[in-house]
Amino acid sequence: METLDRTDIRILQTLQENARLTTKELAARVNLSTTPVFERLRRLERGGYIKKYVAVLDAGKLNRGFVVFCSVKLRRLNYDIAAEFTDIVRGIPEVTECYNISGEYDYLLKIHAPDMKYYQAFILNVLGRIESLGSLTSTFVMDEVKHDYGVPL
Repeated sequence: METLDRTDIRILQTLQENARLTTKELAARVNLSTTPVFERLRRLERGGYIKKYVAVLDAGKLNRGFVVFCSVKLRRLNYDIAAEFTDIVRGIPEVTECYNISGEYDYLLKIHAPDMKYYQAFILNVLGRIESLGSLTSTFVMDEVKHDYGVPL
């Protein structure tokens, strides 16, 4: 694994704040010329440090501001069942994040919905149809206190 120097870290921090910067603007912020910054960016992308560039949308304005964390326990757990479950979940647009967790539950899903009624139908008609699902617990978000999109560097 290659090591990142302070300039690489500054590039990554700056991009986490604003990924729309041009290479020229990014170079000015990290005190380098354009060509070395361009080369470093390509290296960081090839190395997998930068996975992709995205726009952060306002879920509330898009009528998807009802956020639920859903803890899921499967009936049984083995490699094939876990792989099938994760494949299904990857195809469900309302599930924006999915984590395999330890403890009482097997997975933690973050779900965006318009409202409680929609979520109820989602549980019955989408998650409820997954054969391997054993039980679930829903935790409803009342207020988002902190949501950082980056990785602390």
